[in-house]
Amino acid sequence: MNAQNDDHPALPPPQEGDAFPLRLRRVAVDTYRENVAYLHRDCEIYRAEGFQALSKVEVRANGRRVLATLNVVDDPRIVRCHEVGLSIDAFAQMGVENGHPAMIAQAEPPTSIPALHRKIAGERLARDDFRAIVRDIAEHRYSKIELTAFVVATNQGELDREEVYFLTEAMAAVGHRIDWQERPVVDKHCIGGIPGNRTSMLVVPIVAAHGMLCPKTSSRAITSPAGTADTMEVLAQVELPVERLNEIVREHRGCLAWGGTAKLSPADDVLISVERPLSIDSPGQMVASILSKKVAAGSTHLVLDIPVGPSAKVRSMPEAQKLRKLFEFVATRMGLTIDVVITDGRQPIGNGIGPVLEARDVMQVLENDPRAPNDLRQKALRLAGRMLEFDPDVRGGDGFAIARDILDSGRALARMDAIVRAQGGKAFDHNAPQLARLAFDVLAEADGVITGIDNLQLARIARLAGAPKMLASGVDLLKKLGDPVQKGEALYRVHADYPSDLDFARQASARASGYAIGGAEEVPHLFVEF
Repeated sequence: MNAQNDDHPALPPPQEGDAFPLRLRRVAVDTYRENVAYLHRDCEIYRAEGFQALSKVEVRANGRRVLATLNVVDDPRIVRCHEVGLSIDAFAQMGVENGHPAMIAQAEPPTSIPALHRKIAGERLARDDFRAIVRDIAEHRYSKIELTAFVVATNQGELDREEVYFLTEAMAAVGHRIDWQERPVVDKHCIGGIPGNRTSMLVVPIVAAHGMLCPKTSSRAITSPAGTADTMEVLAQVELPVERLNEIVREHRGCLAWGGTAKLSPADDVLISVERPLSIDSPGQMVASILSKKVAAGSTHLVLDIPVGPSAKVRSMPEAQKLRKLFEFVATRMGLTIDVVITDGRQPIGNGIGPVLEARDVMQVLENDPRAPNDLRQKALRLAGRMLEFDPDVRGGDGFAIARDILDSGRALARMDAIVRAQGGKAFDHNAPQLARLAFDVLAEADGVITGIDNLQLARIARLAGAPKMLASGVDLLKKLGDPVQKGEALYRVHADYPSDLDFARQASARASGYAIGGAEEVPHLFVEF
């Protein structure tokens, strides 16, 4: 397979005596947040310098440098002997064209390695240790093996609350940090794990219509069928320059954009690339990840949503209370006002799972459509109400009614329309959304009541159907907890663009539909603190 773009011509070899003896080559490989360099095995510099595969190297060009993991290749179609290749993201950091002079050298080992070894041995680390480790991570000085060692060590030997604070502080200190020059700057975040939970796309226009500053930078899906940024992308552009986002926020008091362009807490982005494949999401790492991003984004006040349910990330009230206390401790130390809300995580929120389906649900709520999912509406109103109570002019307990008035009056819809237009909005008809062209229904196998919906399995089926990459794919829920059902009645409908995706989803749903049917007394107890 040719890893290069076909339109890249052969690069000329360097002149004898050139201070930069190689030519830079863009290698069209997405290495997901890891800088990778490529050298040909027969390259004279490779042999002379004693490079080894997977070692850390430093590539210099155009007055810039990139630290990268070295891959050694034998195929000249990837890189030739006089070239050094860089993966897509690493090449973009150089800001040059193909063929620019470059040089490569062994990278200095990270200075924080002794601290990493102490953490692996189970020792408690100090503030300076975490600062050194996070700085080296943000500068890509750690190899994937060293990153994995750090993630596993901080997961197995659970960080104490002071260590979590030190890690959060260190992560917020590297990268960009925004100062909006006003207070309060509000935000809302959910710890995740609940499909269809698109409350941010309702909370932002409600709070912004009230006049509070709510610059919402959201993530794309990593292991879920849709992130807020994926769903907003159905309606508007989400990858915008920081300067344009600032203009939008100043004019409309809010935005809904992908946070990757802002380079907030970059060490977190690197750590996530290791945590997700390992399915590690320890409490300490979760708190540091979320709060460092919020502080770096300039938030002063945060409403945090912790869903609790049998197939949620947090499965019991004691576990939720413990996590709440950790968030509150670290947020207070970081100077962030936080309101932690424990919510219903027994089932997906809304009816759609997948970007287009979730955008349909959001727009139905904003337009006060009688078909709008009531659970999504009510949860968004309550979260927005808690955010509105950060306004010193709003009395405690009045936020919900104010939020409901903003939504019912159409002011939230008008504000969302303005934000969508400012972000280069697209036409979207929630009455007839352009869903994927193939579909099948999953049917009930018995009469009874819906007593359980497995969040993880429904998310998995939606991803197998193609979400979020295929925006119109996903799962449309036709039954929710407590609903009566008859044998042969449809529980949900799966949409997919490709026959292979449809088959994968069909096989997964046949093995486990994600639904349990029984008696009304078997519906799990509701954990909620509104």
